[in-house]
Amino acid sequence: MAPISRVPLLLAACLILAVALAIPVARAQLAPAPSPTSDGTSIDQGIAYALMLLALVLTYLIHPLDASSSHKLF
Repeated sequence: MAPISRVPLLLAACLILAVALAIPVARAQLAPAPSPTSDGTSIDQGIAYALMLLALVLTYLIHPLDASSSHKLF
């Protein structure tokens, strides 16, 4: 048997890769995306993150004071 040349295999792999990359581009829509509208959820989420960060900071500030107290709860 004659040895199989790798050049045709490499060319076929490159061709398949090029076609696989070109198909999604060809099927893409050309219409522009609609402009984003804000219904207030991103603002609410930002306020919630800020409040959670404030609660975390306060927890770490209060915890050393609570750990150093002399009375036991249990």
